[in-house]
Parts: sequence; structure tokens; C-alpha cells
Amino acid sequence: MTPALPTLTLAAARNLHLAVQQLLNAPPKSPTKQQVLQTIRNMAILQIDTINVVARSPYLVLWSRLGNFQNRWLEELLEEGKLFEYWAHEASFLPIEDYHLYRHKMIAPHGMGWKFNHNWLADNKKQVALVKKHIKNNGQTRSADFERKEGKAGGWWEWKPEKRALEVMFTMGELMVARRHNFQRVYDLRERVHPDWDDQRDLVDPMECRRQQVLLSVKALGIAKAGWIPDYFRMGKLEKSIAPAVLTEQGALLCARVKGWDEPVYVHPVHAGLLQQALAGELKATATRLLSPFDPVVWDRKRAVELFDFDYRLECYTPEAKRRYGYFTLPILRRGSIVGRLDAKAHRSQGRFEVKSLHLEERTKISGALMKDLLTCMQEFAQWHGTPDLDLSALKTTFSDLL
Repeated sequence: MTPALPTLTLAAARNLHLAVQQLLNAPPKSPTKQQVLQTIRNMAILQIDTINVVARSPYLVLWSRLGNFQNRWLEELLEEGKLFEYWAHEASFLPIEDYHLYRHKMIAPHGMGWKFNHNWLADNKKQVALVKKHIKNNGQTRSADFERKEGKAGGWWEWKPEKRALEVMFTMGELMVARRHNFQRVYDLRERVHPDWDDQRDLVDPMECRRQQVLLSVKALGIAKAGWIPDYFRMGKLEKSIAPAVLTEQGALLCARVKGWDEPVYVHPVHAGLLQQALAGELKATATRLLSPFDPVVWDRKRAVELFDFDYRLECYTPEAKRRYGYFTLPILRRGSIVGRLDAKAHRSQGRFEVKSLHLEERTKISGALMKDLLTCMQEFAQWHGTPDLDLSALKTTFSDLL
């Protein structure tokens, strides 16, 4: 008889996920640059986005886990070669030791969709060669180093040819991001940015890379339904040979159940101890944190609904009149539950952090303890931004009794 699978409560499954994602308890009081690197390694991916009404997403994701860290540490780790940039879930910072998982895509980028335009490359080989020669002769280069002559600016369809050339060669792996300057990419030749790599010696079979990414996805999530796994690295449909059930039979994954769910969940063996703690009810969620819309915890809308009963959609791309919650709302994680969302703006020149709206989930019980946790978290967030004046005037009508 096949032994019964260990069964977690939903709360325990959430806490296992949050423990692995470093969001179960309060962040360290004095974070270090090494902890920034380890946090990215733990997540396997740090998605990049440039919207900066509050801190840009990669910094915000790190703040949620590490608290008062120094933003410059992320750039330093990139420049030191401990991180690299490439397409993963989307454009992302990635641990350099995972470079092998992406190199085969660079060599054969035709399946990269809009990220690689083969027709444009074929029609602009001379332009691409000129840009590469410029970098070879002059060293690290930004898109801004090429003067725009047409007087236009806009989306990718209006990129100047040099920027398109840079992006095409980046996707092909001929260029890498050597560093960032004011958050702008600075490119250089791959062999200068990552001189230790050798295609002849280090290239890994693409199917083995996909197998490793399945395992890495489960490891980063802590606990995962089969349907959650492909999204983490945007892998598409998984081949049968690397399906989580098959990997479990091979001993590469552990299997469990969550009470009330029909299908099993998977756990990486490295988290076997945490799984036992979760089963024993020993993982206690105490943290209250604001999350980026591009945080791994919420970027998969289906997973956020299934695991946290939280239906989240980023509305910055929605016309203002049709927005329900705000331009760039931040999910609010409190003691193991996502209790609402906050719309805010950092007015850096004024030193003012404006809370424009606060929407709590219908199931969230409003209390003095809840508001105390939220106020403490918002004040920490505002201080970290360098905007210590926390402006709650927009909330006075709705939450006047509790502020």
C-alpha cells in the first residue's frame, strides 16, 4: 500500500512558502550586501521594472525581505559579476552561477518572441556590426551614448537603431549588462563581462537546463502545484520527462497535500526540514510587509488566488477612469495573509511619502492591532525611501478612528 502523503493546512502551506521567500518574519536589523546576494539566489530571480512612483521593483522586493538595505549593493553585485541580467520571468537580475541555464537561449534566440526580431536583424546587419565595433573599440556603452537624429522617442517601435542593435545583441548573448548608471543599462562584450565562460566547455543540454529550472522553481516557491511551476521562468508546457510527478518518482522532489486541494503539491528536498516544521505547525508568520507588484509571491495571479485568496491585477496599464484601486498598488502582507493593497507615491524632493489610498480585503478584520502593524510598516517604508514625512491625509475620512 502506498503511504498517505503528508497533509498541510492552507495556513501551513502559506507559511512554508513565505518562509522560503524570506517573508515569514521581520527582516534583519542590519542587512548586509552578502544577504542581498543570498536573497536573490534564494528567489533565483529578481524581476526588473522601471516604474518609480515608489522604489523601483527590484529594490522594493529586496526591502520587503531585508528592510533597510543599501540600494547601491544591487548595482555593485552586478558590476562585480556576481549577478547578470537576462530574460527569465521577464527582464531580471540573476545569479551568475545560473548563467548556464540561459546560454542556449542566447545562442538560438528565435523562440524568444518579441524579445528577438530576426527580420530586423537580417535587415540591419551592418548597423549591428557598427554598434558592436564601437563597443569593442570604446568599451562600455549606453544607449544614450548614441545621439538620436530623428527627434523621436517612444516605445520599442520608435527605438533608435542603435538601441535596437544593443537589445538584439543582448538577447543573443553577444553583449551583457556590465553595470547600471542611474538605472540605465551599460553594455559591454560578453567575453569582457563574463570571461570565465567557455561555450565549448560549459554549455549544458537545453533539456537538462529545463529540468534544473523546474527544480529551481519548486525550490524558490517552497511549495508548488504542478500548474504553478512553468510560470516562474516562463517555461511554457513542460515535457513529460521533467513533469514534477516524474521528478518525484526519481527522488528529485518531495510530494505532499494541502487540505481542501484535489491535486498534490511539491517541495524541494532542501526544504524537507521546513516541511516538517510546517506540518507540526511550528512556522509562525509575524511579518507585515508591503510587496512589489512584481514580487514572486504575487506575480502569478492564479497562484495568488489559490494560495492567498487574493485577486491582484496591476492597474498602471489600465486607463485611469477604469482603475479600481490605483496606479501602482502594493499588496499588504500581514502575518501570513495578504490583507489589502496600498496606493502610494514617494515625493522625494519634498521628503514626503503620500498614501493615496488603502483598500483592505472584505475578509480582513479591521482592528487597532492591524492598523498599528500597517502604520509601523508604512513608516519604515517611508524612512527607507528618504521621505520620512508620512502623509496619511487621504485616509483620514475612512480610517479616522484608527489613525
